[in-house]
Amino acid sequence: QVQLVESGGGLVQAGGSLRLSCATSGRAASEYAMGWFRQAPGKEREFAAAISRFGVNLYYADSVKGRFTISRDNAKNTVYLQMNSLKPEDTAIYYCAAARPTAWGTPSKGANYDYWGQGTQVTVSS
Repeated sequence: QVQLVESGGGLVQAGGSLRLSCATSGRAASEYAMGWFRQAPGKEREFAAAISRFGVNLYYADSVKGRFTISRDNAKNTVYLQMNSLKPEDTAIYYCAAARPTAWGTPSKGANYDYWGQGTQVTVSS
């Protein structure tokens, strides 16, 4: 079993940047495909970005494409989400998730992920 802990959230003005981190423990991060999801108040959780085990394949929601970049450092057991040109509509709790490769399937489906972190709040002011 793997544990996930997100960090790096905070309050930022529109147009600003934040970098989220997701530290894994318990098992090697390289055993899992990883994803970032977000949930805004009153809305359903939505997919933001995903990355395959060794970073070869990257996936992004249309709403963040060109502004967010997902990456990973398996030596540090950490996955990152660099968020640039932030907009007020990016305000949400951001969750890191891990998927066993055999269960990953469609990267944007939350149901395909086995483990979730507690989330980190990102607030973008206008």
